[in-house]
Amino acid sequence: MLKLHCLLHVPFEGPAYINDWVKEKNHGISFTKFYMNQNPPKIDDFDWLIIMGGPMNIYEEEKYPWLIKEKEFIKEAIKKGKVVIGICLGSQLIADALGSRVYKNENKEIGWFPVQLTKSAKHHPLFKFLPNEINVFHWHGETFNLPKDAIHLAESKACKNQMFIYKQRVIGIQFHLEMTKKSIEEIIENCQDELQQNIYVQTAEEIKNQMDYSNQCNNLMKELLDKLENSLSFES
Repeated sequence: MLKLHCLLHVPFEGPAYINDWVKEKNHGISFTKFYMNQNPPKIDDFDWLIIMGGPMNIYEEEKYPWLIKEKEFIKEAIKKGKVVIGICLGSQLIADALGSRVYKNENKEIGWFPVQLTKSAKHHPLFKFLPNEINVFHWHGETFNLPKDAIHLAESKACKNQMFIYKQRVIGIQFHLEMTKKSIEEIIENCQDELQQNIYVQTAEEIKNQMDYSNQCNNLMKELLDKLENSLSFES
């Protein structure tokens, strides 16, 4: 049984489908809720670290002082060879932990927009099962430079660095394969002030009208987690 630990920054951006996968596999999952000033566990208390999203910027340490200890915790988890998966803000925190610059993207990207796989992804054993182009859910305004020694896996018209892997067990994903219809409804409800429409920002109605894409995204998330688990089991 795997022990996953999940870092949460707001109550409305949880692991969503990842939690379903954990239950299906009879794995264990625990949480640190930074928005409730909880402290993360000891590194040896879990196998995989999952870092979720949130509306804050990774440099807003005065407003969110827990970011300081979270960043150190992520660095330690990577150093100890843990599986680390960061989604949206989580991917930015990983990039920062690996020494890359995180900064405001030229465009906000909110809604259903396609990402394209890179040639490296098409040849990578963990990612080559993915379609060349996937319509996925986005909600981000920041981006990052690709970390040194990381493999670039996906990009979109609005944002070049959408997904990467570092040392075969640290994965950053800017977009959301994990979000279910329910979790998308929750982020719309809590962050609807960000839906100021432009070329890469859809309205709430446009987002809701394309919710069926979430089923495909969740299936891809399942397959990725399965492949990651199997590859590491084989390795050990």
